[in-house]
Amino acid sequence: MARLDVQITMTDGTCPATLHVPDGRGSWPGVILFPDAGGARETMRTMADRLAGMGYVVLLPDVYYREADWPPFDMASVFADPDERARLMGFVGTLTRDRIVSDTGAYLDYLLARPEVSGTAVGTTGYCMGGRISLIAAGAHPEKIAAAASFHGGGLAVDDNPESPHLAAGRITATVYVAAAEDDPSFTPDQARLLEQALTAAGVRHTLEFYPALHGFAVPDNPTHDPSAEDRHWKALKELYGAALPG
Repeated sequence: MARLDVQITMTDGTCPATLHVPDGRGSWPGVILFPDAGGARETMRTMADRLAGMGYVVLLPDVYYREADWPPFDMASVFADPDERARLMGFVGTLTRDRIVSDTGAYLDYLLARPEVSGTAVGTTGYCMGGRISLIAAGAHPEKIAAAASFHGGGLAVDDNPESPHLAAGRITATVYVAAAEDDPSFTPDQARLLEQALTAAGVRHTLEFYPALHGFAVPDNPTHDPSAEDRHWKALKELYGAALPG
């Protein structure tokens, strides 16, 4: 498996990213991995490596590229430190829906143009904040996303938010998989019902389920990481991409 440092030309500058390529010769389906609020870091790169080992070319972008050379967050302590929490939430707040749509368009164009990538559509997966980005991308770029996953994503269906991902359900053509955490205030049972209704009404092929774990269960450097839930998430991704992405 190869891990390549790459640069993507964006509307607002240049986005550093890593490209994770399976061993061997040939081409493989592409996947974009959207990080949680901690951004691109070694834990996320290791997760992208694992996806590459499953037979996918994985792009992990620095979604905070507008912040330039930002110091990485320590996910074990960031929420206990008021200054670091404020810095992290400030970064999250810069990712408006318009910026997400523009940025994901550039990521998709870059990935689909790579010689290592087969097909005309890719998969996405995202964690926490990245889970919301994954669904926004699926609604904004339906012709280029065939499978979209969200793990412990928040704000996926907020009734009074005009930027809520569920409002674009009618444009999604991807197969969608949403795995929520139990007792997660960022994605409540009411949100789940609203998202389920929107996806069903739009005829979107989807699965929405709650894991018996805390928010952050799939990401190893999160204090709430749950190994059993993480394993379940890898199995779900394998099944989703195996069915929805070209071989």
